[in-house]
Amino acid sequence: MSQTVFNRYEKKYLLSETVYEKLRCRLMQYMAEDEYGLHTICNIYYDTPDSYLISHSLEKPIYKEKLRLRSYGVPTLDTQVFLEIKKKYKGIVNKRRISLSLQDACMYLEMGIYPNDDSQILREIDFLINRYKLSRSLFLAYDRIALYAKDDPEFRVTFDQHIRSRRNNLCLEYGDCGRLLLSGDQYLMETKVLGATPLWFSGILSDLQIYPISFSKYGTVYQKEKGQKVC
Repeated sequence: MSQTVFNRYEKKYLLSETVYEKLRCRLMQYMAEDEYGLHTICNIYYDTPDSYLISHSLEKPIYKEKLRLRSYGVPTLDTQVFLEIKKKYKGIVNKRRISLSLQDACMYLEMGIYPNDDSQILREIDFLINRYKLSRSLFLAYDRIALYAKDDPEFRVTFDQHIRSRRNNLCLEYGDCGRLLLSGDQYLMETKVLGATPLWFSGILSDLQIYPISFSKYGTVYQKEKGQKVC
């Protein structure tokens, strides 16, 4: 199994289609689209029966964590997927993930059959699952375009649209359909950076009056289901 670790700051912004088009035009000078173009990301989020992880996350604690199974596109059982822990501590996002086939991931997550290879990250995932007795909770997918800075590929900006979710058929191989979370002309932008945000990017956001928000895809689904006010 391949392992990947990310540490970075992430900020989110909600854009109308008009603002999105203006921003994309301004970014052309500084950023390029990555090799994947417009692609679909599918996720299964794991939680407790009473949704403790997401309800605790919405309280904005200093430290929070979540577990998800992710694929790029709708996978088959032979497709490589990512099982990952995402943690946030004092604003810094740490993502630790392993790559394995969907079949091996399902056998591990649903039947407790361990993959042939072992790793520190898998042991951390195992600890999290057993600590909270996690099980499948939510399917969530979206269509994404990702950009990277021409002079610093570590600075990335992603645009997600058609964010959709479902509480049934919680298997990645069952397709990417679901109920839309936002209106069709809205985009969720995320910036991902290891250090400081480039001055040219901050200037463009200021010119277009684009400001960061607190937004969780899973959290917003949960709040809407509970009839709570969405932050």
